[in-house]
Amino acid sequence: MHTLCLSFLVYVFSLLALVPQPVHAIKFSLQALRYPPPKCIWNAAHANTLVIVTANVGQAENQRVDIEIVDSSPQKNVYLSKRGIKAESRLAITTHGEGEVGVCLKNYVEGDVPYDKASKLSAVIDLDVDIGADAVDYNAIANQESLSSLETEMRKLEGEVKEILDELEYLKRREERFTSTNTSTNVRVQNFAWLSIISLAALGVWQILHLRAYFKRKYLID
Repeated sequence: MHTLCLSFLVYVFSLLALVPQPVHAIKFSLQALRYPPPKCIWNAAHANTLVIVTANVGQAENQRVDIEIVDSSPQKNVYLSKRGIKAESRLAITTHGEGEVGVCLKNYVEGDVPYDKASKLSAVIDLDVDIGADAVDYNAIANQESLSSLETEMRKLEGEVKEILDELEYLKRREERFTSTNTSTNVRVQNFAWLSIISLAALGVWQILHLRAYFKRKYLID
């Protein structure tokens, strides 16, 4: 039984390896300004999905790094906002709807810093965004529920499979919505085409009758 479970795990992990996994970790330098524009990193996420953001800010003197987590809705809903993050900060949110989640950072110059020095200030940001199954701490679950290593891997596998099924369901809903939109557009185009044909035919008949009446008034035809 144990060998069968291991074989099943190897098989499923092989299938999962074929699925492209998004890279959520990024390291970059963020310039400090008096009035800095936000630098946002966007990741797609489904509704009611756990998102954990880990931001590690390198040593930055005379600088203040603020972080804000927003979504891609027209209202730009703000899930979380924090000023002056330092060293490693770990933030967790749960999404409200389908779309993208943006992690936006601003690096402010603080204090009385000469312009030539302020223009050279920057902070190194190490940003890691875990979404869905990647955000779950399975080690903590294993310790809490006294799970074996095999049971922990099975629990992790269950979360990843559920995430894939949710993604497929989301793609199915999008396909149905696009199909409905295409059908509706096709019907409208057909209706417009028929209306154009009927209008042109009516205009042609009116022109013929108008010309016939005109020629009769001029005694050009009987």
